[in-house]
Amino acid sequence: MKANQWQQQLLRFEEMGRKGGQMVSHAATSAIGYLISGARLAWSAVRPTLLFIGNLLAALIVLFEQWGWRPLSALLARLARFPLWAKTEQIIAGLPPYGALFVLAVPSVVLIPAKLIGVYMFATGHFFVAIAVIFMAKIASTALIARIFMLTQAQLMQIGWFARAYNVFMPWHDAWAEWIRTSWVWRYGRVVKWRVRNYLRAMWLRVRPRLRAQWSAINASARAAWLSVRQQARHLLGLPAPQPARQRVLPPPDRAP
Repeated sequence: MKANQWQQQLLRFEEMGRKGGQMVSHAATSAIGYLISGARLAWSAVRPTLLFIGNLLAALIVLFEQWGWRPLSALLARLARFPLWAKTEQIIAGLPPYGALFVLAVPSVVLIPAKLIGVYMFATGHFFVAIAVIFMAKIASTALIARIFMLTQAQLMQIGWFARAYNVFMPWHDAWAEWIRTSWVWRYGRVVKWRVRNYLRAMWLRVRPRLRAQWSAINASARAAWLSVRQQARHLLGLPAPQPARQRVLPPPDRAP
């Protein structure tokens, strides 16, 4: 009799455990469903913003390469007409792979103090000076890195992990660049750039004669002021006035007999 009671109680506990497990499973499934629905709703809400931020970053990368990396590298390449700079570039171009990698990292490390100075000035309230210092340090660092990379790309590609990272990044970069260049924002930006350039060129052509005339007037006034100062200084020091240079008269050519 007691055995039957124990069996019934065990069956009752098993049934309660089964129902409890079903309830927990149902609750967990419902919670996961709610979480998935909430995540989808949140993704649908933030997706446009994230895509905009991603497109903006990609556009900045392409813009940086087109208007920053290449022009700065070409600007530094002009310094090769100086013998010392040309010799330095020859030494850098002949470095081994890891030596080239070390030199590539040097500009970023060397200009860290300048950036820290800019941050300090920004913290002390010198906002415009801090922005100028950080901007100039970034421009100098970018120009040096771009030129060094152009000189040492062949050596850097001999490093396995660097070559793999480069081969992964460049297809992604090229795809994004192609997509950005075909977007209407980029095309409209090029139109705006063309209009601004033409407007500035026309304005320069209109202002240029006035600037030349003003510069000529300022130059003449500066010369007159300088001559006046020289005359007064000679008068105060008791120096004689400078004599005008005499024109040398050449003798007449010999006449043929």
